[in-house]
Amino acid sequence: MRIDENEGVSASSKHLVFAYYVTGHGFGHATRVVEVVRHLIAAGHDVHVVTGAPDFVFTSEIQSPRLKIRKVLLDCGAVQADALTVDRLASLEKYVETAVVPRAEILETEVEWLHSIKADFVVSDVVPVACRAAADAGIRSVCVTNFSWDFIYAEYVMAAGYHHRSIVWQIAEDYSHCEFLIRLPGYCPMPAFRDVIDVPLVVRRLHKSRKEVRKELGIGEDVNVVILNFGGQPSGWNLKETSLPTGWLCLVCGASKTQELPPNFIKLAKDAYTPDIIAASDCMLGKIGYGTVSEALSYKVPFVFVRRDYFNEEPFLRNMLEFYQCGVEMIRRDLLMGQWKPYLERAVSLKPCYEGGINGGEIAAHILQETAIGRHCASDKLSGARRLRDAIILGYQLQRVPGRDIAIPEWYSRAENEIGQSAGSSPTVQANENNSLVESSTDDFDILQGDVQGLSDTWTFLKSLAMLDAIHDSQKNVEKKTMRERKAAGGLFNWEEEIFVARAPGRLDVMGGIADYSGSLVLQMPIREACHVAVQRNLPGKHRLWKHAQARQQAKGQVPTPVLQIVSYGSEISNRAPTFDMDLSDFMDGDEPISYEKARKFFAQDPAQKWAAYVAGTILVLMIELGVRFEDSISLLVSSAVPEGKGVSSSAAVEVASMSAIAAAHGLNISPRDLAILCQKVENHIVGAPCGVMDQMTSSCGEANKLLAMICQPAEVVGLVEIPNHVRFWGIDSGIRHSVGGADYRSVRVGAYMGRKMIKSMASSILSQAALSANGGNPEELEDEGIDLLEAEASLDYLCNLSPHRYEARYADKLPNIMLGQTFIEEYSDHDDPVTVIDQKRSYSVKAPARHPIYENFRVKTFKALLTSATSDEQLTALGGLLYQCHYSYSACGLGSDGTNRLVQLVQGMQHNKSNSEDGTLYGAKITGGGSGGTVCVIGRNSLRSSQQILEIQQRYKTATGYLPLIFEGSSPGAGKFGYLRIRRRISL
Repeated sequence: MRIDENEGVSASSKHLVFAYYVTGHGFGHATRVVEVVRHLIAAGHDVHVVTGAPDFVFTSEIQSPRLKIRKVLLDCGAVQADALTVDRLASLEKYVETAVVPRAEILETEVEWLHSIKADFVVSDVVPVACRAAADAGIRSVCVTNFSWDFIYAEYVMAAGYHHRSIVWQIAEDYSHCEFLIRLPGYCPMPAFRDVIDVPLVVRRLHKSRKEVRKELGIGEDVNVVILNFGGQPSGWNLKETSLPTGWLCLVCGASKTQELPPNFIKLAKDAYTPDIIAASDCMLGKIGYGTVSEALSYKVPFVFVRRDYFNEEPFLRNMLEFYQCGVEMIRRDLLMGQWKPYLERAVSLKPCYEGGINGGEIAAHILQETAIGRHCASDKLSGARRLRDAIILGYQLQRVPGRDIAIPEWYSRAENEIGQSAGSSPTVQANENNSLVESSTDDFDILQGDVQGLSDTWTFLKSLAMLDAIHDSQKNVEKKTMRERKAAGGLFNWEEEIFVARAPGRLDVMGGIADYSGSLVLQMPIREACHVAVQRNLPGKHRLWKHAQARQQAKGQVPTPVLQIVSYGSEISNRAPTFDMDLSDFMDGDEPISYEKARKFFAQDPAQKWAAYVAGTILVLMIELGVRFEDSISLLVSSAVPEGKGVSSSAAVEVASMSAIAAAHGLNISPRDLAILCQKVENHIVGAPCGVMDQMTSSCGEANKLLAMICQPAEVVGLVEIPNHVRFWGIDSGIRHSVGGADYRSVRVGAYMGRKMIKSMASSILSQAALSANGGNPEELEDEGIDLLEAEASLDYLCNLSPHRYEARYADKLPNIMLGQTFIEEYSDHDDPVTVIDQKRSYSVKAPARHPIYENFRVKTFKALLTSATSDEQLTALGGLLYQCHYSYSACGLGSDGTNRLVQLVQGMQHNKSNSEDGTLYGAKITGGGSGGTVCVIGRNSLRSSQQILEIQQRYKTATGYLPLIFEGSSPGAGKFGYLRIRRRISL
């Protein structure tokens, strides 16, 4: 439901008492609450504001005895490590301390207080427990917000470990008690609220005109002014006079009293009224929040913003800014180095075009008043049981990859549709199909070397390259018709020079999974979804640089030096910056490349650009491992149809495609196997993700419609296994985001390495006893054991080299289920894993993570042998049974998830449904890759009926969770088989 923006709030004949709860996250919520409260009080009502914000935020705008302020903090929001970084784990821990541990006491206190003030209605922005307290007190409640904390915290749970998941579920259940949601523009997905009323922007009113403000500050009308607005955080920053263009002034909010400022920076008073200052400025430089965005849009002031890390509200507000031509993104590195000029000059050239309403405070107050006196503004709520079910469904929805939610605004979801090749399209060109695409792509480029191999996704990529030339030539109306990344890519290449294109697919983990880092045999299938990378070399003097990169080189007083510029499509879906650039000299420390540790810190300093480590990191690895030196500038475009967070190796596809294209452009002949191992170094040492090598090996060495069989010790391909004609594999996405950098995956790997170290120690101890026995003891028991066997186990390189029967006979009952990190270090010193570190304060599961790879290696060998056996139902049943065993072993390690478990249960239900047995069926399923969400691999008979059953499972999952999962089917060649394309644009005469 949408309320017309011309409706206002009139005085009510009934006096009402409102309790208005304000979240403890920053002042932005408090300042917008002021606008709603102001109108409620003007209508004759009393408002009790429950807040942790200072009184002056409210009293400076509202001087009325009807305003009552109660200083109580009932949530904590997001804990910030600095102005731009959220500490995810600290946020969850603080919330537990603030709202979870004292929950019973909070509810009791709030119910009593609500009764004591005789509250008629409760409003929350957007404190979860307030909705539950209102319900317990028998008082109706409404939320007013553009985001909710269940959505924000969901990503934090993925990073911190699923043992924090109950926090998110409790928040969602609390919200389900509210009547409806008054939703503000720039909103996030909030499916916990099933009834919604949309209102215009809630914006603080202006007190003074632009002319009045400038006169008070002594600033002429002809002077360009930028307001620096980081919420009181820049006191420790080193502000430079040279940061501003000549003649500009900067007004600084939140500077400390003792902070010395350059002459072209002006310190604002602590109580300066920010809306007036913003409206009097020519642009604003700051971090995105609802308050700054709403005021920039309302007053048509261009906003130069720097991303905050891990605050999920931001991408939605950012897209709204850019849609209305009001936003310019600044790279964090340039903010801190004082390279502001090109961004500010770009900002004042914008023509902000927001014409929507800005009286959301007045309208929200009207809705609250009408609802409180009994006039329904929203449809009746569903039953309590249904409300709880909706909240539970949220548990699936909010853990999905951003960009696929029913509640995303049209202007946001549109970006996803423009990304290009969708994940579900087939790359294989059938006879007499896609002829026009092939012909047009051939007309656009001369293919000087290589073969497209009939892959339609490659033809599509080539066509998209040709379209970039048109985007660059025609800058008119580009703002609304194309995304920023397309515009950036339009100026990336010199169309008179050669371009090198590589392609690498994602992979479906059929068998092996996390046992790869323990040396298991694995079976992997390259999927049809792939990543394309285009690379071009240019002499530094001829390289077309972005303005901020050009300004950086000029500031250093450098002659043109090699620069790396990267554009990555799909950035808006993944909430990351679409571009990255750096001087290649930053990879050098004197005459030698910088260390991996320094590189990891370099990319980690701005998480919005941390994605570039997967791409640019390939250059550093080539420098360190192969001694390559890069004398030319490099332009690089990444376009991946392998969806992120689904457990199908999107990162490996990017790494392999990037390194393949860079190697081709520089004449490096690297075998597919060696290239995969080099790419693993990128992920392990530069990105910092402790993955094994099977993902990169499959993406590099795989072949279409075959399983890559590989022993991960460290990466020995033992063959390609043909998939029998009667067997088919599918991947079904659970919608729960997966990450090999997450806490659960990392802790299981640590536990496995702990177990290996303990087994080696036990074997060494037995050998020591054997040495004593040789000097007069009784050696019979040791002779039965086998000295050679014990010596091998005492020097065990990989857990998978220990057989299951040997593990059970000698070590299984001696390994602890759980061990504290500190206890392990005290006894064993280290777990001998080069890519993980033991947290001494954390307890690690040991037995299950150690047992899994030992048995998984046996299961994979059995699976491989069965695939080549005689065709029968027994064969398929046995293959499926092995998948099930693997799935439950993952769960025992703590790497399961509700979504993947549900999918496996749906496959089991379909398998054992007798009515399906005659028409072909599904035989097994398992969680894949690093677990904790992602994709489930399903095996079944290659028949139409099986495909129909997969679609039926897809629909049943949607019914149960509200999420329609992606289905992965089909296969395509790895990067080694594809090779590369060397192309040149045909220039029209």
